[in-house]
Amino acid sequence: MDDDKPVIEEVTNTLGAAATATIEAATTAAKKVRGAAKKVAKKVAAAKKKRPTKTKKAGKKAAKKSAKKAKKAPKKTSKKATKKTSKKEKAKKSKR
Repeated sequence: MDDDKPVIEEVTNTLGAAATATIEAATTAAKKVRGAAKKVAKKVAAAKKKRPTKTKKAGKKAAKKSAKKAKKAPKKTSKKATKKTSKKEKAKKSKR
């Protein structure tokens, strides 16, 4: 601290420098946030473009239906097989 300047002036200058530094830091942070927001916005826009079309949805529905049919098919065949075996057993019993 200089002896020529009074204490109040020294404090004022110090506070002014601190305020300027704070403003610069805030401005820099705001610029970084804006840049990050732009990057995110670009990614979101790209993701929106990649949304599936209606034809893809229709294909998915058809695939689901065929998968359900495929699951049901073994059950149907097993039911038919059990009916046939039970008929054979009944026929054997009736012959006795």
